[in-house]
Amino acid sequence: MSYLGPDLDPPQPRRGRRRALTVATAALVPGALLGWLVYATVGDDGGGSGEAAVRPSQANTRPAAPPTDDEKPSPSPSASDSAPLAGKVVVVDPGHNPGNFRHTAEINRQVDIGTNRKECDTTGTSTNAGYREAEFTLDVARRMRALLEKQGATVEFTQDGDRPWGPCVDERARIGNKAHADAVVSIHADGAGAGQRGFHVILPGKVAEGDANTGPIVAPSRALGERVAGAFVRVTGSAASDYVGDGTGLVTRQDLGGLNLSTVPKVFIECGNMRDSKDAALLTSGAWRQKAAQGISEGIVSFLRG
Repeated sequence: MSYLGPDLDPPQPRRGRRRALTVATAALVPGALLGWLVYATVGDDGGGSGEAAVRPSQANTRPAAPPTDDEKPSPSPSASDSAPLAGKVVVVDPGHNPGNFRHTAEINRQVDIGTNRKECDTTGTSTNAGYREAEFTLDVARRMRALLEKQGATVEFTQDGDRPWGPCVDERARIGNKAHADAVVSIHADGAGAGQRGFHVILPGKVAEGDANTGPIVAPSRALGERVAGAFVRVTGSAASDYVGDGTGLVTRQDLGGLNLSTVPKVFIECGNMRDSKDAALLTSGAWRQKAAQGISEGIVSFLRG
């Protein structure tokens, strides 16, 4: 920014003398007037010497100071900053289905899970007051969808309460496989004994039987599970299960069709024990379910961003 202080007033051209000379010359020799005007014009354009060749704006202008950090324009957010999960597909699997209890024949039929045959699905558990696991899982899943879509992810559900029952565990796995999901998380709440508390994340064990071949997904699924567990603790303040997992919050199983038949990274999370009064108080709280959804989602984001 330029500054002209009291001691830096620009020099003023001596125009009074020129005007007097011009008048006198004009009265005596009209042709001389033209010559003088040409001279004055050339001098003002910097072609002559003396004060007339120096412009005040040039003589007294200092170089502009570089902008400070506060004055520099903020960089525009990049696409990766505003949508870090753009191009990523996340499949959220809300455990069970609120309508399963009306379709016992359908959900009790056996399906192949690789290691053996198992029932299509179950009704899930509930709190002692009757809040059902299937209601809990759908609510958390929907909250997760909103959070993940804000991060730019494409989110698909295995079911959204939009079918009368199911899907079966083998179909749940196929949905994630067909979507070529970058991560799949199945949402659950446990039905352990009263007094047993905490969450745990279930990881796929190595299985290579029938249609099951988990070898390629064991390592990335563990990485996903560790990120989910860590974020879940940080956001919810919950402790790892005190009845499975030896306090790690991680459990490996080979008897779950939803994991055995997956070809993409996948984990289950049991968010708490619905049969314990203290855990049930959390699971039935909308504010806590929002924290649960945020914790799981942050774990997924961390995994996908590496």
